[in-house]
Amino acid sequence: MSSSVKETVLEINLSHLTHNYTYLKSKIDATVKMLAVVKASGYGSDAAIMATHLEKIGVDYFAVAYVSEGITLREAGITTPILVLHPQPVNFEKLIKYDLEPSIYSLRTLTKFIEVATLNKQKEYPIHIKFNSGLNRIGFGENGIDHIIDKLSKTDSIKIVAILSHLAASEDHSERDFTVHQINLFRKITDIMIERLGYRPLLHQSNTSGLLNYPEAHFDMVRAGIGLYGYGNDAKYDAQLKPVASLKSVISQIHKLEPGDSVGYNRAFKASDFTKTATIPIGHADGISRQYGNKKGFVMIKGKQAFIIGNVCMDMIMVDVTNIDCEEGDEISIFDANSDAAKVAELSGTISYELLTAIAQRVKRIVIDDN
Repeated sequence: MSSSVKETVLEINLSHLTHNYTYLKSKIDATVKMLAVVKASGYGSDAAIMATHLEKIGVDYFAVAYVSEGITLREAGITTPILVLHPQPVNFEKLIKYDLEPSIYSLRTLTKFIEVATLNKQKEYPIHIKFNSGLNRIGFGENGIDHIIDKLSKTDSIKIVAILSHLAASEDHSERDFTVHQINLFRKITDIMIERLGYRPLLHQSNTSGLLNYPEAHFDMVRAGIGLYGYGNDAKYDAQLKPVASLKSVISQIHKLEPGDSVGYNRAFKASDFTKTATIPIGHADGISRQYGNKKGFVMIKGKQAFIIGNVCMDMIMVDVTNIDCEEGDEISIFDANSDAAKVAELSGTISYELLTAIAQRVKRIVIDDN
């Protein structure tokens, strides 16, 4: 029986997005704001589609990694505040033009942003100050407070509207002591900053797992990858959260191989017995890395695993369907609500986040809304 899916598509389920947002909101106080992180094309789906829906249902803030991602949201009509987590000084002019809020993480970026804001005749332009509390990626150290206050005392072109940090291991219960240390350090730093500033900016440190595991770190706002969970990475989270995106395709052709026949480039697979294969129109140009080839990855057909054989091609994969009753035109799933992206990714030595965010833009996006 042929499926409703006729080509390779990424289905974006807005009812699942609503469910995840509602569940995560239920875990924080009504006074705590929710910031939705929609970087990397909304974790592989479509940032504009996700942000438009989340804005409609009440999210307070968005975050992206780069200025270009923030511009995409503004051009899609998003008016909610947008934080840029890792802006580069070369893009500060555009950041101001599109009313984006930078995370300022070093004396260099602070100095440069004040310069650009002043040249653009800004007054109290909103910025977030990033402190490093243990992730050791980007952020001021505690010893940067004096430098920050000194810079602020000499300009009215900017204003700190928020102070943030990032938890390193909030999903790992064996690292609880380290996470508590991070929370306490952030509290110490922000207490000093509030006293020196003379007012209280928004404070935010929690990522999604921090939101769920450390209520004491909710502060004034939490950051959540609302579309990132439900993919089989953590039983605790996945029991309550639903995958927003499903990657599906169809069987283009079926081949019957005799012993000694080979499949694909470099004859990477050679049949030792009678083998039935199915060719599927998705490849490494679509986000299915070559590391998934040679039986390190699989797709689901009729509820059964069909392992990828041979090398992944640019636009196609071939899978072993010897023991699956299927035909050309049947639907296949790389990941969906019933098949774990995490299991596929684990077999090839990676995590589901990498699989999700690698899905190319040439894969057609389809919006599903069960509400």
